[in-house]
Amino acid sequence: MPTATATDRVFNFSSGPAVLPLPVLEQAQRELLCLPGYGMSVMEMSHRSRGFLDILASTKQLLKQLLQIPDNYKIIFLQGGSRLQFSMIPLNLMGGQSQPPDYIVTGSWSKFAIEEAKREGQINIAWDGKATNYDRLPKPGELKLNPAASYAYCCSNETIQGVQFKTEPDTAGVPLVCDCSSDFLHRPLPVAKYGLIYACAQKNAGPAGVTALIIRDDLVARSPENLHGYLNYKNHVKEDSLYNTPPTFAIYLMKLVLQWLKDDVGGLAKMHERNKQKAQLLYDVIDASAGFYRGHATPADRSLMNVTFRLSSEDLEKQFIKQAEDLGLDGLAGHRSVGGIRASIYNAMPPEGVQALATFMKDFASKNA
Repeated sequence: MPTATATDRVFNFSSGPAVLPLPVLEQAQRELLCLPGYGMSVMEMSHRSRGFLDILASTKQLLKQLLQIPDNYKIIFLQGGSRLQFSMIPLNLMGGQSQPPDYIVTGSWSKFAIEEAKREGQINIAWDGKATNYDRLPKPGELKLNPAASYAYCCSNETIQGVQFKTEPDTAGVPLVCDCSSDFLHRPLPVAKYGLIYACAQKNAGPAGVTALIIRDDLVARSPENLHGYLNYKNHVKEDSLYNTPPTFAIYLMKLVLQWLKDDVGGLAKMHERNKQKAQLLYDVIDASAGFYRGHATPADRSLMNVTFRLSSEDLEKQFIKQAEDLGLDGLAGHRSVGGIRASIYNAMPPEGVQALATFMKDFASKNA
């Protein structure tokens, strides 16, 4: 079987695990057998060895630099993805608080978070977009937030519905807890406005297997002492992400992605500009198609990461997906729960890939309208 090369790569629009920067993959390939200076592969290193501790420290430092994380926040790396955080957050933050948390429901992932939070106690739904099928975010004045809530929870970007917060909801001092998994590092983030941020790496920051969590010191202190070991944030902070064997290779790859953002891209402000330009290419095609492509999200709340739309029939959508695949445009099927088309254009998706998709969309519409 012939060896594949970079020129054989398709444009991967999958929502996750998603495309990684080519320079990152090439560096990982070069270093896979033997990380320079350490005599072995990263996958063979003890998590307590000098080699891995250097990687861990570098990853944390790069995150702190890129996001300008204040000193009163801790960075930890966990496993279990969002599904585990849906439980860990209420387990750690609700205990000892007099008022239930507020949840802002903007799509599927914030709904999943509520299902788990309800197992731990009462919650308050501050807003729910169900009435319009989660095609928009709350308007000013629609949020019913409790100023004494234990915390306020939101999902910054709903991958399935394709809606995204452009700025942080105002929680009037209540700690804002945010699932940033699908748009982490896509723009500068005012971390001081948050109490806790978490992000599964596999969409925008690395491979599947590691979750980055940034938590303010006062929220770490809330973790109950009688909480099961792995579920307690205090243990992970105290042990510097080494409470158990961490996903070492995934953390190494995240470090390479962060280095790429810093050195190759030039930081998060430049990444944000690039992302806005990429998304606009696709939304311009949708808006100019005279209804052939029907975007799900209202224009003001459209995601820069996940462009979701429908065609007039499922058969036509299947044709679209098949013809796109034939052209090397892969992973465009919408989530199984809603169908349609979804183009995930995360940080690592090159502009050339988005331009190729936009060109195909124009051509497909001209032939099938």
